[in-house]
Amino acid sequence: MKIEVLGSGAGGGLPQFNCNCDNCKGYREGKKTIKRRTQSSITISEDGENWVLFNTSPDILEQIHNSPFLHPTQKRETKIKAIVFNDAQIDHTTGLLMLREGCPHQIYCTKEVNEELNTSFPTMKMLKHWDGGGTAWHEIIPDSTTKFEIPVMPNYEFYAHALISNAPPYSAHRDKPRKGDNIGITVVNKNTGKRLFYLPGLGVMEDHVFEEMRNADVLLIEGTLWTNDEMIKGNFSNKLGTDMGHIPLSGEEGLIKVLDSLEKPRKILIHINNTNPILDESSDEYKELISHGIEVSYDGMSIEI
Repeated sequence: MKIEVLGSGAGGGLPQFNCNCDNCKGYREGKKTIKRRTQSSITISEDGENWVLFNTSPDILEQIHNSPFLHPTQKRETKIKAIVFNDAQIDHTTGLLMLREGCPHQIYCTKEVNEELNTSFPTMKMLKHWDGGGTAWHEIIPDSTTKFEIPVMPNYEFYAHALISNAPPYSAHRDKPRKGDNIGITVVNKNTGKRLFYLPGLGVMEDHVFEEMRNADVLLIEGTLWTNDEMIKGNFSNKLGTDMGHIPLSGEEGLIKVLDSLEKPRKILIHINNTNPILDESSDEYKELISHGIEVSYDGMSIEI
């Protein structure tokens, strides 16, 4: 399996247009230890020609431009043959509108996400007006045991795991999310059993999630915030990370401690907020993270299983 990180940042990317945090300021001033980051998305492929896209960042056009393997080789075509949504967050779905010329798109998501994208944020409904008929929806059942398959990756099967996080800010279900509003996805090679577990949002660690993390060969997991009160201390928000649906990295209940207990997977962070000090590779926090054997993904990162 080929895995390409198109975007490694959280909502807003880095630099965020209206942010002058240490990282955004440092990048604008040319600090070499801080990388430009677009909003989180990955794409995977079995053959290197046909790609399954996970989430459609608002930065999707920039991401495609920066990824020659996604460029058309015919007069009109897209190498993106399927799109999987982990949730209905704006930073994971807005880019679908930017892909309107490529309709119809094969969309895989839960019924809860499909509902949001046809009502509260009616992206799919809007696309019905474009040539090709908009989108074709394939329902994902978030019960960890019901597999689904995607035709362009015939040697792989996919499983969805319900996560406790949060519904989008625009949703009627904000702060009272339903099962299916947020999922992690496991991709399994039918022949070798090798496993990718991708979860760009996680608000609560549950036993079934930990077990899936433990069994993964590659774990791509959110690293949004360093501390739970990071946004409050920086005067960027009045919400804790856990209020927004994100477990912080540091602290007794943080993800670093959880990841330390896992022996098998390669551990890679994604969906990292611009305020997180680990995005400056000269910071003590970055050095601490690396000392635990945890990697920080970056735009353009290539991974193979």
